[in-house]
Amino acid sequence: MRRPTIPDLAEAAGVSVATVNRVLSGAANVRQATRERVEMAARDISFYGLGSIQARVAAARPRLRFGVLLLQPHRPFYKNVARGLEQAAATAAGADVELRIEFLEDLSPHNVAARALALARDCQAICLTSAVHPLVTEALEQIQATGIPVFALISQISVTGQMSYVGLDNWKVGRTSAWAFANICKAPGKIGILMGNPRYRNQEMNEAGFRSYFRESAPDFVLLEPLSTFESAAVAQEMTERLLTDHPDLAGLYISGGGISGACCPASKRQGGHDGRRRL
Repeated sequence: MRRPTIPDLAEAAGVSVATVNRVLSGAANVRQATRERVEMAARDISFYGLGSIQARVAAARPRLRFGVLLLQPHRPFYKNVARGLEQAAATAAGADVELRIEFLEDLSPHNVAARALALARDCQAICLTSAVHPLVTEALEQIQATGIPVFALISQISVTGQMSYVGLDNWKVGRTSAWAFANICKAPGKIGILMGNPRYRNQEMNEAGFRSYFRESAPDFVLLEPLSTFESAAVAQEMTERLLTDHPDLAGLYISGGGISGACCPASKRQGGHDGRRRL
């Protein structure tokens, strides 16, 4: 069999011979998608210059460094988020993406602002999970003013639309959770609510959506005032035990965010009351 030629490669890739020559020479005026199409065709027809084409394609790929600030590393949820981001970066098409992921043990606004500013000095974009606070907002506005994009991750930081947000519609999350309670509980009753910190906008919106559904569609339920867990499993366990003690007729417990592992411990131990009925 004859060795595939440049015209053969051009035909296989659906481009001109001149375009193939520009890819082989590493010319800058070729779109990355076209380079990759030529590379794929070269692999398919066993083109003799495949190695050179792969090197040219790799050299032309944009190199991007993204910074990510997540909450405490001991929390499985954020470990899973980090793994998901790393997998997405490793398989990103059209660019080589380097992630700088940092976990924040100190969640004070001063520390979050300082770490965001430090990360932005070495990255082309940053995303973070943070409570809403003037110090944090000021730091992020400083970063945006330098032309570096900032994305809120999981929890919104701005409601003005000036900061992009990657996450769920948390108002809908709250309403969907309320629908589930209203349809699973055998009869209307008291619903306890745990919040990690109301300064996390996702948790605040979760609770707002949760209450709005009951107000509109299931008014016979009694929603207790939310208790703050401060994002701590130990505090969440304490708050759950207090709810179970103070409200033996508790029909359900809604965790708007933070400390879910601590809340599950006492709840699972007290599934039944003195009359054998499931309480939670």
